[in-house]
Amino acid sequence: MMERLKNRWIALPGNFRGILWITLGTLAFALNDVLIKLLGKKFGPMELAFCRYSIGLLILSPIFIRLGWSELKTSRPAIHLTRLVIACISQLGVFYSVIHLYLADATAIAFSRPLFTTIVAVLLLSELVTTRRWIATGLGFIGVLIMVRPGHSGFDPVALIALISACTFAIANVLIRMMASTEPPNRILFYYHAGGSLVFVIPTIILWQTPIGSEWFLLAGIGIMTTIGMTGFIRAFSAGEANAVGPMEYVRLIYAVILGYSIFGEVTDYWTFTGAFIIIVSTIYIARDEARNRNRDR
Repeated sequence: MMERLKNRWIALPGNFRGILWITLGTLAFALNDVLIKLLGKKFGPMELAFCRYSIGLLILSPIFIRLGWSELKTSRPAIHLTRLVIACISQLGVFYSVIHLYLADATAIAFSRPLFTTIVAVLLLSELVTTRRWIATGLGFIGVLIMVRPGHSGFDPVALIALISACTFAIANVLIRMMASTEPPNRILFYYHAGGSLVFVIPTIILWQTPIGSEWFLLAGIGIMTTIGMTGFIRAFSAGEANAVGPMEYVRLIYAVILGYSIFGEVTDYWTFTGAFIIIVSTIYIARDEARNRNRDR
């Protein structure tokens, strides 16, 4: 039975399998945001971050144990440490913004990450960017301004934290590119999860509030949902082409709107939808332009 299902799964077109995987991944991340928002009433971002890293480390530990220290040992500790610090700052910003903003707003602002990645890649990797891609990036930031609305009565300062988080996330991603030639994915994951657990363990001990009842399961759910989400994304881009699979990431906004309304009574305004639409169109164009350039260089 299982073998028959496996064969049917493999027989599906790669792009279709990739779309299914990324749909699962985005749903897991959206549910993770719900857990963060629910737990954020009692637990702070540092405690939630510790649970996210430590439970993720526990789930992935069989892979790390199988690889052994010889495969996990790195000759580039400085860049791992730099990425860890930046990624931890980004993670705290994500948790804080999810707790205090509407789910749809926090999700839509997070979509600006590719815009920041374009700029960071030019600064750190000296990547060449086409004029059309710069225009798309500029339009994307106009979408950000429409959502954030600085100087407007509806402006929420927490949106700036979400933007800083998106920027630091982009820096952390570009650092992965810088490590890619010598550091395999599992090694990067190991230092990311082990390091994150160490960074947040002392603040968690100091700030710790003992969970009661279902809170234990919700805290465990953060690590589980994040790991499922990461697995979904990795398998999605392994199975299908980035051009076909990547745009499906934006289904996450639909999940955020539905979950935000049904669980928290959040009603997303037209500013968020308008800004998000501009950002999504811009980032899809950037992704396609990058893919075209990569194919041209081969």
